[in-house]
Amino acid sequence: MSGLSIWLGAGVLYGLFRAWYDNWRGPLRPEEIERFLAAMPSMPGAGGNDAETLRRFLEADDGREFYMLNLVRLADDAVPHPKTGAPTKPMALLREYFRSFVSVLARHAGHPALQARKIGGYVDAWNVPPDPGWSIVGMVRYRSRRDMIELASDPRFLAAHPFKIAAIPVTASFPTKPGFVLVFGPRVWVALLLGLGAALLT
Repeated sequence: MSGLSIWLGAGVLYGLFRAWYDNWRGPLRPEEIERFLAAMPSMPGAGGNDAETLRRFLEADDGREFYMLNLVRLADDAVPHPKTGAPTKPMALLREYFRSFVSVLARHAGHPALQARKIGGYVDAWNVPPDPGWSIVGMVRYRSRRDMIELASDPRFLAAHPFKIAAIPVTASFPTKPGFVLVFGPRVWVALLLGLGAALLT
C-alpha cells in the first residue's frame, strides 16, 4: 500500500468520524419540540423538570454541541435496589445506571467530558442556598439538543433511569457552552491518532 493511499484512508476515516460526531441535522424544528414536550409527563423523573425552562432551551437551539453540568448528591446510606429491593450502595446503583446511559449516549455521539469527586465545602460562595452536600460534579457532551431529547425518550435510558433516582436524592443540571478550553477534545485527538497511525504505516 502506497503512502498516499494510507494518508487518503486516514482522511476518509476522519471524515466518517466527523460525519458521526458533528450535528448535520440543524436546529430543532417547532413540531419536534412540541412532540417531545407532550411526552414529558410520562417520563420517569419528569416531575423534577421545569417544562418552561426546557422549552426555552429547546426553542433557542443553535444546532451546536453543548455540555450539561451535573451536580449530584448521593444518598448517605444503602437504598433499595429498584428491581430486587435489596439494600444497595448508591454508587453501585449509579454505576448500573451509567452503564446503560453511556451506551445510549454514545449512539448519539455524546460522551462524559469530566467527572470529579467533591473534597471540600464551599470555599467561595454568596447569596446561594447552603451546600446540600454535593458528592460529584460531572459534565456530559451532547452533539445537539435534539440528541439530548431523543436520548431522554430512548427505552433503554428510561429503563435505567430508576437506578439514578434511587441513588441520587438531590441533583441539579444545567446546559453550558464551551468558552476557553485547554483540554483537547475528540476532534483533535482522533485526528492525532489517525495521523500517528498513518505515519507509522508509511
